[in-house]
Order: sequence, then structure tokens, then C-alpha cells
Amino acid sequence: MSAPPDLPPNRHPAAVYRLLPSLLDEGLTLRLDDLALRAIGRWQMTGSPADRPTAVTARWRDGSGEPKSPFPSAYTGAPVLRRDLADLLGPGLTAAGDLLPVDTGDPADDYVLLLVTEIADCLDQRRSSKPRRATGEIKQSVFLPDALPTTLAAFRVPQFPTGVYWNAWSTHRLTDHLGPTLEPRLCWSEDPALKPHPDPWGF
Repeated sequence: MSAPPDLPPNRHPAAVYRLLPSLLDEGLTLRLDDLALRAIGRWQMTGSPADRPTAVTARWRDGSGEPKSPFPSAYTGAPVLRRDLADLLGPGLTAAGDLLPVDTGDPADDYVLLLVTEIADCLDQRRSSKPRRATGEIKQSVFLPDALPTTLAAFRVPQFPTGVYWNAWSTHRLTDHLGPTLEPRLCWSEDPALKPHPDPWGF
């Protein structure tokens, strides 16, 4: 897979993260419509074009007066970004999936949901935790460095199709831009000095 033209040099060791809005930040987060969430999850499990959503409805959680988070979704498989952040990640993001418009009820908002279409068979199943029965979440993930789709901003794995993983370059680009409003949880790194989060998919 060739690198997107604006992909920066690999200044970081290979690493994989889960991203979510910071629990310490006071920015408003989004609650996705139940029908939209079910549609996304169904498509992620089946891969059927008939199940593929084309738009998403969401509403801001209570907290009038607080600023809106630029990365307002903590759903494991449904990341939402403000449009300028999608532009910041460029072709590496659009190569990872489709950007669906998010109707928040406020016409001034410009947010998109990243529907990750790229699935990479890059998990070291022998060294990783078994997926949890109820959610499919993998508590401890170990990846095969040579199989990682490092040119993509994000990807999914067949063993946990409802979870979205983020590569190091996209994570660092977002955290450099957003600072403490974004919480990156390390799932795995080829650098043994970096310790993964003990439960990256938990709250």
C-alpha cells in the first residue's frame, strides 16, 4: 500500500491506539441515535452493502454553556470528528473509510463519522487476549508490525470488527492539535518501553 502524499515521515515507533474524548475535559460529547448505532454495528459484523449506513443522527449530551468537543464520540466503532480534523488527517483518513455526515440538530455544526471500511489481518492472535464474549473487545492486543496498515489513519481487525484502532501518526497529529481534549489509550507499541493501557476499551 503506497503512502498518502501528505503522510509525514515515520517519526514514531509503530503503535496502535484507541481514541476517545478526554474524561477530564469538560467539552460536550455526542450521543448517537440508537438506530444509527445498531446500523453501524450490524454493518461492521456483516459487511453487507445492504446494511451500510449513509448518514448518522446524534444529539449533544446535557451541559449547556460548555464548548463542544472536537472529537465527541467515545463509541468504540463510531469515531466522530469535527470536519477540520478530518481535513487535518487528509488522504490517510479517507483511505481508511467513508466520512458520513452527522446531524446534531445544530445547522452550524460540521461533524463527520468515520465509517472504517479497511480491515487488516494484523493481530497476533497467539499473544493477544481472546475477544470478550459480550462485546468482542480485546483487552490486550499484540500486532504484527509487518502487517500493520501504517499508511492508514485507522483500521479494524477481523477478530474485533466493531472496534476502531488508530495508528501512531494520526494519533500524534490529533493530539498535537487537540492537546488534553483527546485521550489516546495505547493498545500496543513495538517499543517495549511504552506500556499499553491496562483496559483500553473500558471506561
